[in-house]
Amino acid sequence: MARAVNIRQLLTMRFPRIPLEGRWRELLGQPQLKGSVLIWGDSAQGKTSFALQFAKELSKYEPVLYDSLEEGISESIRAACVREGMIEAGNRVLLLDNEPIAELAERLAKPKSRNVVVIDSLQYTGMTFESYKELLEQFPKKLFVFISHADGKEPAGRIASQVKFNANIKIRVSGFTAYAISRYGGGTPYTISPELAARINPE
Repeated sequence: MARAVNIRQLLTMRFPRIPLEGRWRELLGQPQLKGSVLIWGDSAQGKTSFALQFAKELSKYEPVLYDSLEEGISESIRAACVREGMIEAGNRVLLLDNEPIAELAERLAKPKSRNVVVIDSLQYTGMTFESYKELLEQFPKKLFVFISHADGKEPAGRIASQVKFNANIKIRVSGFTAYAISRYGGGTPYTISPELAARINPE
């Protein structure tokens, strides 16, 4: 049976937060280190660049696992990492080469495993909404960042739509700008690449 708390106990509880600063805090607030984030957008709109920038920022606070399910360890992901200066993150961002979700869960169950996990992309996981919820329940003190394809302005497919409904933070990437709805505040758009954003979205 789940533990029950009274209001006084609730008000004295402490919840670990990621102390984001600057424009990251303006976009997302200061999220808890738990639950899920969903990032979606069409191709060539800055989705991968944003995901890598986000992983790099999160790695300042917690080591990050980046499971490259869609591209694997490839020339394209290497080029993206070079473009986004991921070398600065050093070993605080660890790339996985097409690691299936079952194997990823085994890795995360080990002592001292990383608490921030980026999964690229949701459509390549083979997950159902039930298995998604089970993953979050199995690791309640980890933050999962899922990247999704888009269908217009919405995430593509049923599982992505369900994850969007459940996620603590929802981020749509369009025109090299990220737009977020977060349970932790924020909401100011984040320009991923000012030069490209200005070219796509001229004033």
